[in-house]
Amino acid sequence: MTIFESGKLWPYGVAAAITAVFGFCVMTVIVTSKADIQESDAYMTSYQDADARANDFIQARIAFDKKYKLKYVTEKIDENGVDVKYALTTVDGKPVENATMILAISRPDTHKYDEKIANPAFENGLYVFKDVKFPKTGAWNLLLKVNVGKDYRFYDVKTDTRIKHDRSIKEASAY
Repeated sequence: MTIFESGKLWPYGVAAAITAVFGFCVMTVIVTSKADIQESDAYMTSYQDADARANDFIQARIAFDKKYKLKYVTEKIDENGVDVKYALTTVDGKPVENATMILAISRPDTHKYDEKIANPAFENGLYVFKDVKFPKTGAWNLLLKVNVGKDYRFYDVKTDTRIKHDRSIKEASAY
């Protein structure tokens, strides 16, 4: 009588299956720990903080939008340098001069080119970040944080250096 006929093979099969599953779990952990995983840059913070404070950010945006209008007014971007402009007015159209702004530029696929720029110039009713360079051709994210007193808002714009007209701009309303 062989091992196949005696019914003693199944314990070996179960042990091999358990060992294989455990081995796959270990390999998954090893492979994913070496992967180039980027953290979220939503709200200029880690994704854990953004998730924990999501309701606060949404309520702040609603309160901000009741008092102010914010608009991205740059006509086109170019990798060689461009002035990035935003218009900030009260809801009745008067320019707001006392805002503080931080602009974060990044690529959608990597944090290698991330840059934060603060303290734009206020010229002719516009906030102007002077001579912003985009070191690589292609898609870019422009995330702006605006503070006016205790009111604040994040404003996200998706744009591309390859498209030379203002229809390349997609403003994200979720922020």
